[in-house]
Amino acid sequence: MNTPAAQTEPTHHQQSRDAPDAPAHIWIIGDLQGCCAPLCQLLAHPDIAADPGARFWFAGDLVNRGPDSLGALRAVIALGDRATVVLGNHDLHLLATAAGIRQPSRADTLDDILNAPDADALVDWLRQRPLAYYAHDHLLVHAGVLASWSVAKTLDLAHEVETALRDDDWRSHLAHLYGNKPVRWKDSFHGNKRLRAIVNALTRMRMCSSNGDMEFKYKREPEPGQELIPWFDVPERAARDTTVVFGHWSALGLLMRPDVVCLDTGCVWGGKLTAMRMSDRHLVQVACAQYRKPG
Repeated sequence: MNTPAAQTEPTHHQQSRDAPDAPAHIWIIGDLQGCCAPLCQLLAHPDIAADPGARFWFAGDLVNRGPDSLGALRAVIALGDRATVVLGNHDLHLLATAAGIRQPSRADTLDDILNAPDADALVDWLRQRPLAYYAHDHLLVHAGVLASWSVAKTLDLAHEVETALRDDDWRSHLAHLYGNKPVRWKDSFHGNKRLRAIVNALTRMRMCSSNGDMEFKYKREPEPGQELIPWFDVPERAARDTTVVFGHWSALGLLMRPDVVCLDTGCVWGGKLTAMRMSDRHLVQVACAQYRKPG
């Protein structure tokens, strides 16, 4: 049996570019969803601005639903190597819309990106981002990690999708990544089914059955008596000895446990944009205007 240390040892292609940096300089930021002004306020906060070595991890969903998706995306790109971004479901939706795979919805706020003179470059930058990232015993994903996946396995599986998105034929790969099935992971999966299951876990999952099957309709806060349970409470979770940091679940809101941290505090819904300093879990939050109403 693998020890926890063996389970969380990244392979060569997963070595963190942030690993030499002290955790005291790393701030992890929740879902932006096109809210550029709160991001600028957050980065200007004295606790953050006073640290010239500050680096930033973003938990995905940089774009969509907020009023300035283009500004938010440009602001993150402008951080250069100081920014580490994992892809969220809205970021993938932007890629799919740009590729002509999915039609825009009424709630989308992606036109400013799609109509930008450098739209192709912006899309190419986004599709080079990872789906999972690991350093300093923290694993960053947008939504969640299946119970059977160790940290090392999560990174390996994420890399399979990343390779497909970075391929010259990325549009063809992306076209097959949408759909709610399968809901249960099997190592024997291959091809599009395998990639779709990986994407759904890392970018869409919130609740699971007690045996770990994914459920995608439930978006509310967990309630007592529910048959479904949060993905991070599925028994015998393989990555439980590592802190998994995620966003995606605004109804859950701020959650800080030794094993999991949720930083989606509903900026686009009139909540807050949250940054957490990795070393001591110090929080910086800015209030956000209500750009969207839940429903």
